[in-house]
Amino acid sequence: MFSNLPWWAYVLIALSLTHITIASVTIFLHRHQAHLALDLHPAASHFFRFWLWLTTGTVTKEWTSIHRKHHAKCETAEDPHSPQVLGIKKVLLEGAELYRKEARNLETLEKYGRGTPDDWLERKLYSRHSGKGIALMLLIDVLLFGPIGITVWAVQMMWIPVMAAGIINGAGHYWGYRNFQPGDASTNLVPWGILIGGEELHNNHHAYMNSAKLSNKWYEFDIGWLYIRSMATLGLAKVKRVAPKVRLNTAKTVCDIDTLHAVMANRYEVMAKYAQSLKSTYREEISQLKQRIPDLGKVDLKRIKHWLHVDETALSEQEKLKLGLVISTSPKLNTAYTLRQELIAIWQRSTATKEQMVKDLEDWCRRAETCGIEALQQFSRRLRYYA
Repeated sequence: MFSNLPWWAYVLIALSLTHITIASVTIFLHRHQAHLALDLHPAASHFFRFWLWLTTGTVTKEWTSIHRKHHAKCETAEDPHSPQVLGIKKVLLEGAELYRKEARNLETLEKYGRGTPDDWLERKLYSRHSGKGIALMLLIDVLLFGPIGITVWAVQMMWIPVMAAGIINGAGHYWGYRNFQPGDASTNLVPWGILIGGEELHNNHHAYMNSAKLSNKWYEFDIGWLYIRSMATLGLAKVKRVAPKVRLNTAKTVCDIDTLHAVMANRYEVMAKYAQSLKSTYREEISQLKQRIPDLGKVDLKRIKHWLHVDETALSEQEKLKLGLVISTSPKLNTAYTLRQELIAIWQRSTATKEQMVKDLEDWCRRAETCGIEALQQFSRRLRYYA
């Protein structure tokens, strides 16, 4: 039917069809099914399921289960695809095989697959005959485009295994920049989430995994969020959750229960601000230490700066030892690092009452404001404004 088009038309068609698949993965499988961040109209939900059956053969329960397990066991030996554990080369080149291996784990499906579709279509067609959708897509492409339809189909088949299973699961936990410091190695690959539907903003997602919106900073763009907002306008989607926004009440002078709730809800933002506030202090202090202690030049100072912004539970014993040796020579570094760990500990005390946590937060602010480090004094005063 379309066998006499110019070459660029076939490129556009292949990329357009592939982009529909990408949108289906990020909107339906990821944000709707795995994280329940939005509700979809039944018509939209069934379209995405049908399209994914045609273009990927993905079984919703399998994909959802594996992704939920990834978050629950991130960067551990039980993580289905962590480059920190398995190596970046293996995840980049064998990401699809790692997915298929975990999909055969019935324990994973049972534990993490609850709430996924279980209707007649899912049981009798999509799950039972997952490979037939791919074969039907090949037939459709050949009928529409002639022999070049095989190439169009091949592009469709390759995009998700390479870009999602390889790039996001691999590079998204290895290279890139970080807005937040969740307890994993997740990164944002670029600030413009277009090629993979917004999934490039992977660090933002791990910080606020139940948010339907993956962009967080003003300069970041999430095309998947654009589609969701468009669908919401048409009544095809309803957003349930997005990342919280920091609100400040500059009239506040002491911590109260609202401060505690706001700090806990925005804890990743709080720790990002902490790191940003102390960046200049760390740089100046380490520069002075290098002049006073010649042997300090033998230490990898870039790693030291990184460790100062990381939860101590994420460091190995050897890394803790090296960091301890450096900060023991600097009261400022020692104070800043200790206060960081103590601030994190406030919202990790699961047995403490809210009243006790408010008291602990107020005590922390007082100590920060009397520690003699100007950056910490300013950070603490801002922290009291959280509302």
